[in-house]
Amino acid sequence: MGIKQHIPNTITCCNLISGCFSILFSFSGMPVAATIMIFVAGLFDFFDGFTARLLNAHSPIGGDLDSLSDVVSFGVAPGFIMYHVMYDSMIEVIWPLGNVSLFACLAFLLPVFSAVRLAKFNVDTRQTTSFIGLPTPPMAIFMASLPLAMWQLGVLGQPVLNPYLCLGIVILFSVMMVCNLQFFSFKMKKASWKGNEVRWIFLIIAVAGFAIFRFVALPFILLVYILMSVLFYRS
Repeated sequence: MGIKQHIPNTITCCNLISGCFSILFSFSGMPVAATIMIFVAGLFDFFDGFTARLLNAHSPIGGDLDSLSDVVSFGVAPGFIMYHVMYDSMIEVIWPLGNVSLFACLAFLLPVFSAVRLAKFNVDTRQTTSFIGLPTPPMAIFMASLPLAMWQLGVLGQPVLNPYLCLGIVILFSVMMVCNLQFFSFKMKKASWKGNEVRWIFLIIAVAGFAIFRFVALPFILLVYILMSVLFYRS
């Protein structure tokens, strides 16, 4: 395998390292830094595939390495972020075990279902221009957007959410990752409006929403992506 084939894999490893740093920052009580590393991992995840296609540098281990990295960056890392969101949402710790809340540990359903989702993706030949089941990066970005939105509002670390609502979010997103619903991807054969109406409308909404409301808009942008995929997208 030549040097060219190693370039996308190196970028994939940067995705993995970003996920590791996100977990480290979660452990260190740095939730904003932990969420930012999820977004950094997402950039590396985009550019490894882009680079592989640009250089025609696909390698036998590339797909598996990408999935293994995604389990960490878009499964385990958001699981820890959501654990802290659930823990902070409690006025009194639910199901305490020392300094740990066993109730908040239900957030680790996210890495479990992310692993199942990625394993299914690796053997499913239908997911070329769209996804069957919610991809792991949007799920991870949604979970990461919650602390960022609370940080912008000045309520980070306060019990502003209901812990049972948080559990409902975890269960809903876990199920969506392994369901048979279709979700659109941003792989366009052409950049024209025709045939890409859903993608372009979503991008306009996303850019406008973030420009106006910044981090507070992120959870709602991800919900718009889900609703537009379910209601309007047909491949």
